[in-house]
Amino acid sequence: MAIENNNVVALNYTLHTIEENGEKTFVEETTTENPLTFLYGVGMMLPKFEENISGLNTGDKTSFTLAAVDAYGERDDRAVAQLPADMFKETGLPPVGEVLPLQDNQGNQFRAVVVEVTPEAVVADLNHPMAGKTLNFDIEILAVRPATEEELSHGHAHGIDGTAGH
Repeated sequence: MAIENNNVVALNYTLHTIEENGEKTFVEETTTENPLTFLYGVGMMLPKFEENISGLNTGDKTSFTLAAVDAYGERDDRAVAQLPADMFKETGLPPVGEVLPLQDNQGNQFRAVVVEVTPEAVVADLNHPMAGKTLNFDIEILAVRPATEEELSHGHAHGIDGTAGH
């Protein structure tokens, strides 16, 4: 079965970033025991990622590169927040490099990385960690199946076989 909208796809991937000098840097990979499983065509994945695996079948392998603009966008140097130090009275000031779970006024959750800590403020970078990066994926399709009605109504896959709970 070829990958198309409303299919559940299970795949393995190895992700590298490609530096300006062409050097690859390993980021992460999945395993057959714990593959990436998702509902294709509903906006869960990067559009260009889906475009590159469209029509593939179980057992197919592919490699592709996404420019930053087609992945998580370019870095925005203005995407920095000055969080008042008193926000951290109960937990203590976080160290540089810590990832902070944040929420905006509309309830959207996101993460920021601490880039500086002063007695008055914690400076957090709001860019996605992969912003500005060229991404290289090596993909192997493990399974493709039609989504169940429940998966379609929930908007996400329930595991490789459709029986995984929430």
